[in-house]
Parts: sequence; structure tokens; C-alpha cells
Amino acid sequence: MARVSIELPEHFRYSVDLPIYLLQVNNRNHLDNALLLTLVSEARAGFFESLGFSELDVGGVGIVVADAAVQYRSEAHHGETMRVSIAAAEFWDKGCDLVWRMVEAKSDRLVAFGKTGIVFYDYAEKVARPVPQAFLDRFS
Repeated sequence: MARVSIELPEHFRYSVDLPIYLLQVNNRNHLDNALLLTLVSEARAGFFESLGFSELDVGGVGIVVADAAVQYRSEAHHGETMRVSIAAAEFWDKGCDLVWRMVEAKSDRLVAFGKTGIVFYDYAEKVARPVPQAFLDRFS
């Protein structure tokens, strides 16, 4: 089986520290693999806010998640704080990838990294739209 390949940038534009709550821990006593993405989603919302947008209004359109890829590297546990860092990459006409890295904040232990493909979307018309210029301007 082919492995997912994810290239991370040297620098991330945004980082946030997020605690792991008891509800995010599975019966093996570590962060549930699916719930790890809830931390990434929280960080993604903060990333857009840091740019002056929301996920529902990026230059007049929203976003939808088109795909996600994750590589897990170590367990994370209740009471630990994850630092999730995000950068935009691989722009195309109607979207881009948001690449991210999650480390345990105190030790800098790598927990996981990945990318989320987003598409800019007009919810009223129910169609994909080009990447808003206002968003592109934040990266030039």
C-alpha cells in the first residue's frame, strides 16, 4: 500500500495550544485518532480568525473540507496540551491545502502531522468558487 506523503514547511503561520480533554481519550487511554481532527478543526478556525476571516466568510465565501490526510507519530494523553501549527500550501484555482503539525507543548514531542484540503464554497449558490483574492493577498 502506498503511504501518504506530506511535506511540512519550515515555518508555520499560526499556532495555538489546545488541551486534551477526557472526552477526547479512547479506551486505550490516549487521544482518539478521529478526535485528533477536532483539535485540528479548532486550530483551523483560529487560523482563519488570525487572518481576519471566519470559515463561513473568507472574502464573501465559505470553505468546505475536501479531504484530509494524517500521519500519527506518538500517543497523546488527557491533561497534555497540544500545540497545533498551520500553514497554507499548494494553492489551486478553487482551494488549497492547510498543512499542520501537532506537538506536545512542553516537550515538543511530535504527535501527528497532516494536511487538509479545502475548497472555497458559495453556500447560497452551492458551488465551488475561486480562491478569494483577499485570502491570496495574505500570502503575497
